[in-house]
Amino acid sequence: MNRNLKFYSLLLILAVFSACKNGNNKSNEESSEKESPTAGHWKKADEIVKNIEVPEFPDKTFDVNDYGATPDGETDNSEAFAKAIKACNEAGGGKVVVPEGKYLTGPIHLKSNVNFHLEDGAEILFTKDKNAYLPVVHTSYEGMEFMSYSPLIYAYQQKNIAVTGKGVFNGQAGNDNWWPWSGAERYGHKEGDVHQRNEHNLPRLSQMVEDGVPVEERVFGEGHQFRVTFFEPFECENVLIKDVKFINAPFWVMHPTKSNNVTVDGVTVESHGPNNDGCNPEYSQNVHIKNCLFDTGDDCIAIKSGRDNDGRRVGISSENIVVENCEMKDGHGGVVMGSEISGGVRNVYIRNCKMNSPNLDRAIRIKTNTRRGGTIENIFAKNLEVGQVKQAVLKINTHYAIYDNQEGEHMPTIRNIHLEDINVENGGEYGLLIDGREERPIEDIYLTNVHIKNAETPLSVKNAEPINFKNVTINGKKYDEITEQ
Repeated sequence: MNRNLKFYSLLLILAVFSACKNGNNKSNEESSEKESPTAGHWKKADEIVKNIEVPEFPDKTFDVNDYGATPDGETDNSEAFAKAIKACNEAGGGKVVVPEGKYLTGPIHLKSNVNFHLEDGAEILFTKDKNAYLPVVHTSYEGMEFMSYSPLIYAYQQKNIAVTGKGVFNGQAGNDNWWPWSGAERYGHKEGDVHQRNEHNLPRLSQMVEDGVPVEERVFGEGHQFRVTFFEPFECENVLIKDVKFINAPFWVMHPTKSNNVTVDGVTVESHGPNNDGCNPEYSQNVHIKNCLFDTGDDCIAIKSGRDNDGRRVGISSENIVVENCEMKDGHGGVVMGSEISGGVRNVYIRNCKMNSPNLDRAIRIKTNTRRGGTIENIFAKNLEVGQVKQAVLKINTHYAIYDNQEGEHMPTIRNIHLEDINVENGGEYGLLIDGREERPIEDIYLTNVHIKNAETPLSVKNAEPINFKNVTINGKKYDEITEQ
């Protein structure tokens, strides 16, 4: 009996120990999940990437030279390109191949199931003749839809399209072409010449948006001065942009609009003109931007969803966007939300990126105002190496103003912003620069394992709920909960 009693006593002790251990493990797991503000969210990013449909194409090739293209840099190849694209589409799809050489052309309009492929050594030169970009097409300018000059590469309501290859798309924009229309002297504008802010251009379009004029009646073609986007898939599905290089852009470079399932992979953008944003998904969902290099004259990536009444009219948020393994050099911001953001932005994931340049103003930026409004939520950034930024690592501004009156009745909502595992060597003017609204403070900002060096002013925070810091240092000082400074 004594032996059995000892045996059962030992079993009881082991059972109690196991229960305590399991309880402690469970408690530790719950504590760990509670402590990690992004636990589980990166799995959603993986799911987004997994579910994006990347277009595939039949194994058929259509050489543009077989359709009359001439790679001498002087002959207009618009008709030859259009014939090759049409033949490819009518055959059920495939690859339109542009061999080595320089090809002058007008706008390229893609059709479903066509992969427009530039071989290594191929360069597309887009004509400087503005009439080549007429008749007008359904496009947009700074978040306002209208009928205007065609983008350089355009697709409207198409499915399964791509531009790929090791070649170069050269927009041939410069101080003598497209850029002077910005109205800036440094970009070639001369006093007295027409530009985009003249009354018959942006002010007229803005008023049409304000008045709710139908898009088809907003016609701005010949005689108007709106610079065009470089590549714009408009209301398209399953879009691939892979390996190509864009230079000398008139305006925004890649502008997926109202599109779903967009993959941007290994693309290089080197263009320092006015508003030369690298990639601006607008009203778009399920977007994967990876392995890219951005060296731009404006934001490297800017996620948008329409401006003012147009954004509210369309009512489509940009969401489920993953940015990873990219390098950002010059630009106003690395990854930006806004300012054309009236339709809202949510579920943005940024990871494993490098940002570094004395001409990179901010790493992560959110910009809006009470005319734009919009809800911006669920923004996650992780594993960023930031060498140098000029102004701030994180900037949130709800008083953004570049045009005249930017005050209205549409109070923006900004919440659930997470920065994690970020190291910054030179933080610029501010570590964090946050300017919310007293009527609706910015909510739920979390910083975890963030270390910022050499910031002139560590923090400037106005009208935000207390920031949640965990293992955060700025200029070597450890930070706890901060409301305002």
